[in-house]
Amino acid sequence: MDLSCGNCWRNPKKDSWKATLLLAYQSLGVVYGDLSISPLYVYKSTFAEDIHHSETNEEIFGVLSFVFWTLTLVPLFKYVFIVLRADDNGEGGTFALYSLICRHAKVSLLPNQQVADEALSTYKLEPPPTTKNSSRVKTVLENHKSLHVALLILVLLGTCMVIGDGLLTPAISVFSAVSGLELSMSKDHHQYAMVPITCFILVCLFALQHYGTHRIGFFFAPIVLTWLLCISALGLYNIFHWNRHVYQALSPSYMIKFLKKTRKGGWMSLGGILLCITGSEAMFADLGHFSYAAIQIAFTFLVYPALILAYMGQAAYLSKHHHTIHKIGFYVSVPESVRWPVLIVAILASVVGSQAIISGTFSIINQSQSLGCFPRVKVVHTSEKIHGQIYIPEINWLLMILCIAVTIGFRDIKHMGNASGLAVMAVMLVTTCLTSLVIILCWHKPPLVALCFLLFFGSVELLYFSASLIKFLEGAWLPILLALFLVTVMFVWHYTTVKKYEYDLHNKVSLEWLLALGPSLGIARVPGVGLVFTDLTSGIPANFSRFVTNLPAFHRVLVFVCIKSVPVPFVPPAERYLVGRVGPAAHRSYRCIVRYGYRDVHQDVDSFESELVSRLSDFIRYDWYKAHGVIADVRSDEGDSSGASTGECRLAVIGTVSLSGVPAFEIEDSMEPASVSVGFRTVDSVSDIVEMEAMGVSRRRVGLAVDEEETRSEMEVQLQEELRDLYEAQQAGIAFILGHSHVRAKQGSSVWKRLAINLGYNFLRRNCRGADVSLKVPPASLLEVGMVYIV
Repeated sequence: MDLSCGNCWRNPKKDSWKATLLLAYQSLGVVYGDLSISPLYVYKSTFAEDIHHSETNEEIFGVLSFVFWTLTLVPLFKYVFIVLRADDNGEGGTFALYSLICRHAKVSLLPNQQVADEALSTYKLEPPPTTKNSSRVKTVLENHKSLHVALLILVLLGTCMVIGDGLLTPAISVFSAVSGLELSMSKDHHQYAMVPITCFILVCLFALQHYGTHRIGFFFAPIVLTWLLCISALGLYNIFHWNRHVYQALSPSYMIKFLKKTRKGGWMSLGGILLCITGSEAMFADLGHFSYAAIQIAFTFLVYPALILAYMGQAAYLSKHHHTIHKIGFYVSVPESVRWPVLIVAILASVVGSQAIISGTFSIINQSQSLGCFPRVKVVHTSEKIHGQIYIPEINWLLMILCIAVTIGFRDIKHMGNASGLAVMAVMLVTTCLTSLVIILCWHKPPLVALCFLLFFGSVELLYFSASLIKFLEGAWLPILLALFLVTVMFVWHYTTVKKYEYDLHNKVSLEWLLALGPSLGIARVPGVGLVFTDLTSGIPANFSRFVTNLPAFHRVLVFVCIKSVPVPFVPPAERYLVGRVGPAAHRSYRCIVRYGYRDVHQDVDSFESELVSRLSDFIRYDWYKAHGVIADVRSDEGDSSGASTGECRLAVIGTVSLSGVPAFEIEDSMEPASVSVGFRTVDSVSDIVEMEAMGVSRRRVGLAVDEEETRSEMEVQLQEELRDLYEAQQAGIAFILGHSHVRAKQGSSVWKRLAINLGYNFLRRNCRGADVSLKVPPASLLEVGMVYIV
C-alpha cells in the first residue's frame, strides 16, 4: 500500500526522533498488518494433522521454540538487520534488488537502455574496490546470456509468488478471524455460516478498493496497534495464569526433542510453523514509504515482543489443557468475558492485513508492467495528493473471484496454510538469492560473505520450503500452478517485446530518407504537431515510413517520442526529458526521450502534451543560444561529428527548474561520446552525445535572457520563428501516431516459439489494454499504423 512518494524526495538529513517515531507508528497499519495476525492460525495449522498435542507438552513447547527462533532469525536478523539495507534509493522489494543488480552489472534484458541513464542522480554507483573475486563473479554473470535469462525468471518467479500471496492472504486471514464464531455457535450452524460470512467480508473488501486507501488509511495504524496490545495482554495473562515457566521452551533444545519425538510428522508440521513469518517480506517491499529506522524500531520494540508474548501465552494455556473440547486455535486461549471484543478486533486487523497485501499486489503488477514484463492493464491513481496509491480494476476483480473460490474450495485453514506457506517461502528464497548477488556486486563484499549469507538463511528457508512442498496435494499445488501460469505469461510478453524492439532496430530508416521527403516527392507538411511513438532512441522507426508511404503527408512539427523505463525507482522531473534535433533546424523535427522509473506515476495526456511542448521550447532556446556562441560550447566541432555521423544530433537534458521564468539547462564541463546500449547486443547501433553531468562533476546552471532593448540579430529572428512555428502547430492540434502491431514467428522457428508468439502473445495483445488506452490518447487525435513483425 503506497502512502507516500517514497524516500526518493526525502530530505537527506537524518529525520528527527519525533518524525521517526511517527513513521514507526504509521508503519504498523501498512507493513505489519499481515505479520501481526499470524497468531490466529499458526498453532491451528501446525496441529491440524501431522502432530498431536500430548500431556508431555513436548510438541507444544517444541513448536513454540521453532516459532521463537524462526521469528528471530528471519524477520529480525535477516530482514531488519541485513536485507533492509539493500535498498534502491530508499525503495525495497524484488524489483529494487533486480534494478540494483542491473545497474552494477550488465545483466538487464530490457531494451533501449542508454549510457545517458547512468548519469541520473538516482542511478548512483560507487566505485568498486579492486577485488578479484568480486570482479570474477561479475564477469561470469555478464558474459553468459543464459544467466541473464535465469536471473529474470527468478525475479518473475518471486513476483508471481507475491501475487499468489495477494490471493491467499485475504482468504486465510479473514477465514481465521471469523473462525472464532465456532466457540459461540453450534457445530452445524458454524459449518454453514463461516464460509458465507468470510465471502461477504471479502466481497466488501474488494468492492471498496476503487475508493483508495487514503480515505480510511488513518484507521489502519490504530487498529493494528490495538490488536498488538490485545494479543500482548492476552499472552501475559495466559503466561502468569497458566504456566509461568513457559519461557524455558525458548531453548533450542526443545526443537531437538520435538524432532526426535515426532520425526516425519514434526518435519511436515513445519509447513504450519512457517506461517508465523507471513508478511515479513512487507517490511522490505514497503521500505520506500517509511524509513529504515522507523521499520526497525516498530518491529524490534513493538511487533516482535508482541508476537512472542502471543505465542508464549497460547503455549502456556495449551500446556495445561490437553483435552480441549474444541480444536487447537487462537480463540480457545481467550477468556470468555473478552472473546467478542477480541473477535471484532481480529476481524478488523485481518481486513487491514489483507488490504496491505492487495495494495502491494497492485503495486508490483504496475512495476512489472513498467518494465515490460506484464501485459498492459488499466492503472487508476486513487489519490491526487498521495503518490503511488493505485487501483487496477482487472486485477482487483480477478483476485476477488479467486479469493472466494479458494475460500469455498478449501474451507479449512490447513489447506489455505499449506498454499500460503509455500508462496511465502518461495518469495523469501528469491530475496535471499538476490541479496547474495547484491552483497557481491553492490556492496563489494567478498563472495565468501555472500555465500555464508546464502547458506545460512537459504538452508533455513529450504527446510521450511521442503515441508510445504511435500504437501503438494493438500493445497500447495495452488501457488505452484498460479506461479507457472503467471511466469509463462510474463516471460512470453517480455520475450516478444524484446524481439519487437530488435525488429524495429534492424528495420529503422535513415535520416537521409526523412530529409529527402518533400514536395518534389509529393509529400506535404500539414499544420499541427505529430507525436510518433516508438521504442527506438535513435533513427526513424519503420512504422513512420509505412505511415508516409500510405498517407503522403506528415505534420509541420514532428516529434519522435520514446517513453522508456529505466532501472531506478524514480526519475527526478528535472532529469526526465532528453531532447534533441532530428536533422537541421529548418526541418522542425525533434526527438524526445521521456524516462520513468519503475515506481513513477506516468502523466496524463493533457499534462504530457503541455509539458512536452514546454520542454521543446526550452530546448530550442538552448540550442540556438549555444549554436551562436551565447553559451560557450562545451565541445569542439570534432566531438559533434561523432554524433552527426549517425544522423543524430546530441540530446540535452531539459530540466523543469527555472528562475524568473527563464529556462534552466544542465550542461557539463567535459563530455565524451558514449554508446547508448546497456546489456543489449546492439551496442554500436546508436551514438548519442548527452549533455548531462557525470557523477562527481559539479553542475552549473546558466540563465539565458534576451534583452528586449537590443537590436534583434538574425539568430534571434530565427529563434522566434521556430518558437512561433511550434506554438502555431500546437494550436492547430496534436496527433498521436502509434503502431498497431501483429507479431508472427518467422519460418523455421521452433514449435515452442510459434506457440509463444503466434498464440500466446497475440492472444494477450488482443485481450489487454492497447497502447492508446495506456497513454490515454483521445480517439479523435489517434492515428494507428498497422505493422506486421516477423521475429
